[in-house]
Amino acid sequence: MSVLTSLAQLEAAATGRAQPLATVRHCHLSDAPLVLIPLKLAGEAAAPLAVMLGSDPADPTLLVVPQPRNRDLRFAFAAELAKLVLNHVETSRGAVEELPPGKEGEERIRYGDAPQLLVPNRGGVGFLRLMGRSTRFRRTEGPYAVDPAVPVLGRWLTWFADRNDHPGSSLLLAMTEALRLHWATGQSALEDGNLAALMGWISPPEGLDGPAAAALAEDPVTCPPAGPTTDPTFDNEVLAPAIAAFDQAGRDPRAEERVRSALAGQLTPTWHLMWRAVEVLRALPPGAGVPARWERDRDAFTYYHQTFGEAYPQARRDPPVRAARRLHELERAQEAYDAQRAFDDPLVMAEHRLAGQAFGGTVVDSDPTRLDETGKRPKLRPYLRVRTEDPVRLDAGATVCDAARPALKGRIVEIDERTRSVLLELTGGMGRKLVPEAGVVPEIGARVVFTSRSADSWGAAKFPDREATPWTHGGPPEEYVPSDEDAAEEWS
Repeated sequence: MSVLTSLAQLEAAATGRAQPLATVRHCHLSDAPLVLIPLKLAGEAAAPLAVMLGSDPADPTLLVVPQPRNRDLRFAFAAELAKLVLNHVETSRGAVEELPPGKEGEERIRYGDAPQLLVPNRGGVGFLRLMGRSTRFRRTEGPYAVDPAVPVLGRWLTWFADRNDHPGSSLLLAMTEALRLHWATGQSALEDGNLAALMGWISPPEGLDGPAAAALAEDPVTCPPAGPTTDPTFDNEVLAPAIAAFDQAGRDPRAEERVRSALAGQLTPTWHLMWRAVEVLRALPPGAGVPARWERDRDAFTYYHQTFGEAYPQARRDPPVRAARRLHELERAQEAYDAQRAFDDPLVMAEHRLAGQAFGGTVVDSDPTRLDETGKRPKLRPYLRVRTEDPVRLDAGATVCDAARPALKGRIVEIDERTRSVLLELTGGMGRKLVPEAGVVPEIGARVVFTSRSADSWGAAKFPDREATPWTHGGPPEEYVPSDEDAAEEWS
């Protein structure tokens, strides 16, 4: 936890209101996201109980499994869920954009939009991941055949869950995580995982402060859990008798309606909470880097949609080369995401300044036309001296860039503790001539912030081809072909 976050939490506890950790919104919000609130049966890892979903706050759809231990009912539920989710996927593509040819001259396209799923918390993401694993390998012919849409749903849910691991992606968002990125409360991180309590601190009802609103959220009668697990008292006193009555009634519609009514009462409060949270996030202006990250999400969606029918379902385990490449991509994305958030948001940058990885101050001296003539050809290398009150924990020779204009890069020449100033030599982002472009080099008196964070500090790594997997990692893996063993799970 950073110093700034700790201070914000102390301020929140003192004032009874959540304190901002950001001045802009760092995630994309679609015009019509698919809000999806899942519930599962207690004690069962992937036994769906119900889901409330939709893109219209006034028109949710409720799907229920009146007896979650019944396989036929579970997969009938999955088929209904598949129709709604896949319809959202197909209707969210937008117009096709033609992009400039790639490096090898191949034609490229990108869908104008992409689907977005919103779930209440990390548990919802985990449930969708398990739902994907339990459905994507199911057979559509032969014994125990399922609706053809079920394995398609499983592949898409797996893809959404994988994209959620990608830093900066907005294709699948856990609402509690998105809110915690922008506000600090006076309660613990565990308590922040409760959507009702978190929203109580951020947007409490009239006449209440954060602690009082969060205390009300602890009552499972007025604020049922946001899933995927339900309250034990509800399970024992309401749900279990309703399911037992359904079993005894031989699937009587009235008994099924009793189960539906009980589960609707559990899900409706969270449904309203989710849309309140969407409104709160929409009130923040999007950060400058959000559209570019959403473009990458659209690229990923376009590629997967275009190649969906050409590949098998995702394997349960990645082969060594693919796993290493994925890990490298996630690390690169995390570094770029952290840097972009800092560039977009002065509050985020303040954390780096407190940590000594960035410094801000006033330009007290500038030599914008200085040339370095030590090589064969002169190079434009302006000097800039910045007086700062920030703790600078960077060494001479460190590479930095201007937070307001990341393309303007420089190198720390010296740090003068006596005058509390930093001498910089600018090395890039000024044009190709021996005279800098107008307005590029900060003038004396200008306020600047330089940081060692960079969105492009990680170069692309080279990995061996699949056929060249070294023996230390098992050698070249066999061609993947799904089997019945893939569908077998310890909890299924």
